Amino acid sequence: MRRPLLTFAVLLTLATGSLGAVPAEEPPLPDRLADTGGGSQLITAEAPDAASTTGTVTWWERRGGRWVAAGSAPARFGANGLAEGATREQGTSTTPTGLYDLPYAFGIKDAPAGTTYPYRKVNDDSWWCQDNASRAYNRWVEPRPADCRADEAEHLVSYGTQYAHALVIGFNYAKPVRNRGAGIFLHVNGRGATAGCVSVPADAMAEILAWAEPERRPHIAVGTSSGPTAITRY
Repeated sequence: MRRPLLTFAVLLTLATGSLGAVPAEEPPLPDRLADTGGGSQLITAEAPDAASTTGTVTWWERRGGRWVAAGSAPARFGANGLAEGATREQGTSTTPTGLYDLPYAFGIKDAPAGTTYPYRKVNDDSWWCQDNASRAYNRWVEPRPADCRADEAEHLVSYGTQYAHALVIGFNYAKPVRNRGAGIFLHVNGRGATAGCVSVPADAMAEILAWAEPERRPHIAVGTSSGPTAITRY
C-alpha cells in the first residue's frame, strides 16, 4: 500500500509544481522608464511604433509608494508619426518623443471644474509664435509682435475644438532651439492626426486637467513601445 501512495504523492508534486509556475507580473510602465521627472504624477503617451498616428495616453500617480493608473484614453499623434525629440525638425508633422514638463494649461473655454493647474484663458489677441526669426519663438504672445509673422504663428482662438482645453508640453520650451519645433501641446482631438501634438477626446482632456496638481510636478513621457524611440528610454 505504501508504494502507490508514494507514487501518487510524487505525481501530485510534479503536477502542482508545473501548474504553479506563474510568470512575474510586469511592473507598471512608469517603473520601466529611465526617468519620470521626479514628481508624483506622470502622463505617458505611447504609440506602437514611430510610424503610428494613434496610441494610448495614460495618467499615473503615486499611491502608497507605487505607480497606479488614474485614467487612460486613446491618443492621436503627428500625421507623420513620432520622431526623436532631440533631433526633430520643425514642419515635419511629427510628435517629438522624450520626457517633458508641463508648464501650464490653457483653453478657449473656462478651466474644467476642479482644475488647480495654472490656466490661461485664450482671447482674440492670443497667438503662439512659431516664427524662427522672432524673439518670441515658441511663446504665447498677446498681442502678436511685429517680428512674428501671422503665417508663422497660430491664432489660438481659431482652433475652437482642439484648444478648448490644452496643456503646454515643455518640448523645446525652456531654451528654444530654432527650427526644432514650436507649439507642442496635449489638446482635444480634431478631425484626425495632429501636426505634431498629442491629442485625446474632450472628456479625457477635461479629466486630465482636473486631475493634474502643480505641487505634484507632473511630466509627460512620449514614445513608442520599442525601438530607438521607445518610451522606456526617457
